[in-house]
Amino acid sequence: MPKSVVFSCPADVELDPAPIAPHWIIEGKPEARSKKLAVAADGTSTVMAWSCTAGRFTWNYVVDETLHVISGEAFVTNEKGEIRRLGPGDMVYFPAGTRSNWYIPHEIKKIAFCRQTMPRPFGVLLRSWNKLIDMMTGFSDMEADVEPKPQAAERSVAERVASA
Repeated sequence: MPKSVVFSCPADVELDPAPIAPHWIIEGKPEARSKKLAVAADGTSTVMAWSCTAGRFTWNYVVDETLHVISGEAFVTNEKGEIRRLGPGDMVYFPAGTRSNWYIPHEIKKIAFCRQTMPRPFGVLLRSWNKLIDMMTGFSDMEADVEPKPQAAERSVAERVASA
């Protein structure tokens, strides 16, 4: 199956209801919405757009999640009781198996990069396999040639200024 590049504007994508588990909600009636934007070919990674209205809730991370806040704010309390404010432009990583409490005063929008964790030996095997594929296909060598080469017919900036 051919691969394709995915283009998206997470701040503007139409999100679907994604209710928070009722027993996770601490206060208010937070309404979460999300949309899967991309999925890795092997199914282990996804990119999600997510938003949530005001409220307090606990979130249990079953996958590694790296998020980037697009708009709004949240106050996140980690398992040590430390509170951090998250706002536009902030990034945070939550490893699978962790838990945090979220307080959202108004609304927040984020993009989340979620990845299934795998035992370390499988990760080593996967990286080795990818390196072997790169060596066999020469794909890594091609990445060095991504900048366009100047055409012989093009004049340098100095030549254009001199002739003006």
